[in-house]
Amino acid sequence: MVFTAVTALIIKELRVEWRQKSAIAGILLYLAATMFTAFLAFEGLIGPREWNALFWLIMIFTSINAVLKSFIQESDARHLYYYTLVSPTEMIGAKIIYNALLMLVLGVFGFGVFMVFMGMPIGSPWLFFLNMIIGMTGFASVFTLVSAIASRAGGNFTLMAILGFPLVLPLLLLLTRVSAMCVSGTSFVLVSGDMLITVMLVIVSVILSVLLFPYIWRE
Repeated sequence: MVFTAVTALIIKELRVEWRQKSAIAGILLYLAATMFTAFLAFEGLIGPREWNALFWLIMIFTSINAVLKSFIQESDARHLYYYTLVSPTEMIGAKIIYNALLMLVLGVFGFGVFMVFMGMPIGSPWLFFLNMIIGMTGFASVFTLVSAIASRAGGNFTLMAILGFPLVLPLLLLLTRVSAMCVSGTSFVLVSGDMLITVMLVIVSVILSVLLFPYIWRE
């Protein structure tokens, strides 16, 4: 029953996104334009460490823009309608899964575009890519909950940015640390410990979102 409800909500999100193709197209354009601007500004001027930092800086702001609308675009009447149909766990679970899929698409797209414009000074590209997938999932879970909080506060976009950055900062620091080791060509054995901590942090963020969302849902 829970799986059916979550699946139906994810399909609904996909249909809404398909009707508003300009929104996702705008995010992709923003991502590509930002990376192209970075290419024009820093071509030949940055090393591998700066490449890594710039990539995550661009991805974190893209994540905020992509997930921001998750709950804020829903009207109060629609929230009330969902309240009568599904449980808060099903709602937040569907939102996190959908936003994680969206962030994975944006992560792969961004990684490809950034690689074309800025090169790929990465010693362990597959480890970097795996770390990016973990990071995109973590961003989705954190910003989905923050979007829910912001929607209950009148859809305040500033509030989401203020709340989101401190919450995602530990994850961001771990991601940049792991990816920096991947850039330098560190083996999986040496990077596995930090990567495991990152995975655990993502799992904790998902669990906290599921536990805290029902209190927001009742408002």
